Amino acid sequence: MDIAVLGALAVKENGISVTPTAPKPRQVLAMLALHADQVVPVAALTEELWGDCPPRSARTTLQTYVLQLRELIAEALKHDPEGTAPRTAKDVLVTLPGGYMLSTSGGTSDVREFERLAGTGYRAMDAEDYMGAARRLREALALWNGAALADVQTGTQLEMQVRRLEESRLCALDQRIEADLRLGRHREILGELSMLVTRYRTHENLHGQFMLALHRSGRRSEALGVYQRLRNALVRELGLEPSPALRRMQRSILLAGPGTAPDMAPTTADERLSRVG
Repeated sequence: MDIAVLGALAVKENGISVTPTAPKPRQVLAMLALHADQVVPVAALTEELWGDCPPRSARTTLQTYVLQLRELIAEALKHDPEGTAPRTAKDVLVTLPGGYMLSTSGGTSDVREFERLAGTGYRAMDAEDYMGAARRLREALALWNGAALADVQTGTQLEMQVRRLEESRLCALDQRIEADLRLGRHREILGELSMLVTRYRTHENLHGQFMLALHRSGRRSEALGVYQRLRNALVRELGLEPSPALRRMQRSILLAGPGTAPDMAPTTADERLSRVG
């Protein structure tokens, strides 16, 4: 089974889609796909579908949705091009004590591949292999085709998972940009950073990276303007001043003067700029 959730939901068996069109069964499949090869408790599925007010028929209705998914899986299983050992729909969407599990049987998952590539990129960053880090993180980010589960109606459980995935995406993006800056690619990433700071108006790390890229490109006044816009947004929307690390960066740019690249040592873990808007 092949699973994609980093964008529109797409679940395929033998290359054939088993993704239903009805909203509630899609929610069930999305929950199972996000936790592939793990048991998803009935309680979690019930909360996702109906929140704090499930109907009396919740368990029976959930079983109906599972049956509908198994019907789609059974149809896809008929088209096994390799003629491997036969599996039934119940072997793929398994009933277990307290819940259900979607068995991938060695298939692909874009979330797992993203996490694998991102992890490799983070380790390369720690080893100061910035070229390798930029490459791996770029590959990880290329797996995204829009917002996670972009075409799925989400309840509390899925909303939490979507936020978690978005945080993971932002972290990988932040580190890929950091690697590019360390490789001297400041001019190449200006356009990307310009769009990112517009989207994430109070994300300090992205603004700091944009300031640094601008200054290293000889655009000191624009770098200082980015700081001021960020400060205004932080004060207006969050009631906060920029972090000490970002204020130090602003002072470094001011003191460096036009045409001079400031000496900006990387921040420590405690100083990491991580507010997200």
